[in-house]
Amino acid sequence: MATKKVTVTIPEDLLEEIRAEAAERGLSAYVAEALRFKRDRDRLLELVNWLEEEYGPVTDDERAAAIEELEDLDAEHERRHARRKRNAGDAA
Repeated sequence: MATKKVTVTIPEDLLEEIRAEAAERGLSAYVAEALRFKRDRDRLLELVNWLEEEYGPVTDDERAAAIEELEDLDAEHERRHARRKRNAGDAA
C-alpha cells in the first residue's frame, strides 16, 4: 500500500499518551488506524442521518432491542474467544 508523509499538529500531552500506547506498532500505524476508525464512524453517522430522514428517528424500543442484540453478540464473541483460548492451551 502506498503511503505519503504528512505533517500534523497534535497537542503535546495527547502525543505523549499516543506514543506510549502505540509503542510496538509505531505512531504512524496508530494514527492511520485512528483515522480509519474516525472515517468509518463519520460514514456511519451519514448513513444514520439519511435513514432517519427516510424512515424517521429510531424509537426507544428499537434502540433497546438493538442494544440487547449487541450485548448478546458481545457475549457470544467472548464465549468463542474463551473457548479458542482454552483449546489453544490444551493443544500446547
